[in-house]
Amino acid sequence: MAHVVVLGAGLGGTIMAYELRDNLGRDHKVSVVSKGSVYSFVPSNPWVAVGWRDRESIEVDLSAACRKRDITLHPQGAKRLHPAENRIELLDGKSLDYDYLVIATGPDLAFDEIEGFGPAAHTNSVCHIDHALMTKEKFDQLVKKPGPVVIGAVQGASCYGPAYEFAFILEKALRDAKVRDRVPMTFVTSEPYIGHLGLDGVGDTKGLLESAMRDKHIKWITNAKVQRFEADKVVVEEVNHDGSTKAVTEVPSTFTMMLPAFRGVEAVRDIEGLTNPRGFILVDKHQQNQAFKNIFSVGVCIAIPPTGKTPVPVGVPKTGFMIESMVTATAKNIARVLSGEQPNAQGTWNAVCLADFGDGGIAFVAQPQLPPRNVNWSSQGKWVHAAKIGFEKYFLHKVRSGTSEPFYEKLALQVLGIDKLKAVTFEDA
Repeated sequence: MAHVVVLGAGLGGTIMAYELRDNLGRDHKVSVVSKGSVYSFVPSNPWVAVGWRDRESIEVDLSAACRKRDITLHPQGAKRLHPAENRIELLDGKSLDYDYLVIATGPDLAFDEIEGFGPAAHTNSVCHIDHALMTKEKFDQLVKKPGPVVIGAVQGASCYGPAYEFAFILEKALRDAKVRDRVPMTFVTSEPYIGHLGLDGVGDTKGLLESAMRDKHIKWITNAKVQRFEADKVVVEEVNHDGSTKAVTEVPSTFTMMLPAFRGVEAVRDIEGLTNPRGFILVDKHQQNQAFKNIFSVGVCIAIPPTGKTPVPVGVPKTGFMIESMVTATAKNIARVLSGEQPNAQGTWNAVCLADFGDGGIAFVAQPQLPPRNVNWSSQGKWVHAAKIGFEKYFLHKVRSGTSEPFYEKLALQVLGIDKLKAVTFEDA
């Protein structure tokens, strides 16, 4: 009997554990290491930040689902991975040995890289449920005392969808509160153009998002490098296409929410052969690390090169469909290795995204995620908001029930009618 451990219990780690149990049966042991026993649905955090959701509505205690699936949950959390010893040092001083490991930690939020950045300083966040609840308090203050707002993503960020979502959700919430006319809004982003998304655009995301921003009276600054955050302003260096400084602008702001750059979590950072300089896990096309071949990795924590050179550093997002395909491929590959075969499953790394705007939204599909593509599609409408609500309910049910059925492939194949997408591909045996 082999012991397979999943490090992390977020969107990728939770379904990774479920899919491993499905693929490995009861012949092998599956464990999960997580900080706490509660799963939180991060895509709903922008709604939490304006009071449309509360903590209880988007969280699931994993204990029951893990017991049901015969998965051992270790809620102590990891202090340090020791891959040469096949061992995880836990935060309570104990250790957990493994035969195979899947790293699905998600990212560390690099707020410390910019002066005044983060919930402990001058900005708000929707990256974590605790941050979103703190942001809700600041939102209530904004409604009582309206003032200028800055939303966006800083240099090195790789997750742009939630920034656009929150800008439009906040705009809708301010309209509902009847104070929108007293809140100037500016979107500040490191992207070279609106709608780049770290993907060099998908379909007409540039035109759709620029039009939506004009319609909602949201100004924008692109190619932006934030120098520092202060209590009443954001100091932004605007960069030319050749990387030179165009201007340094002080953007007034009494409420700021900008997404940070990501890096690998401390438990796995700076391990030679395992991570790149930012601490992201190095994997091949089978999600397998080549220095430690009993280690696989999925999700936001893996290393992916950027789409190309941009004036300000822009990372590539790891979207839900992409993560699901990584998970399915990894589960199949570990099952093959345990049977004495070589890994042969590959995630397709397609992007399917529903960007909710509170009363509408934009959806896009990219196959593959980076251009040139076979599918390059985007659309907008009120149906996107309804679909995002459906996604939330479906995924939370999936986590509670311990099932691993892929959602994004179903969305692409059935709802969007795009029949060219498949969750996993295989090499010739």
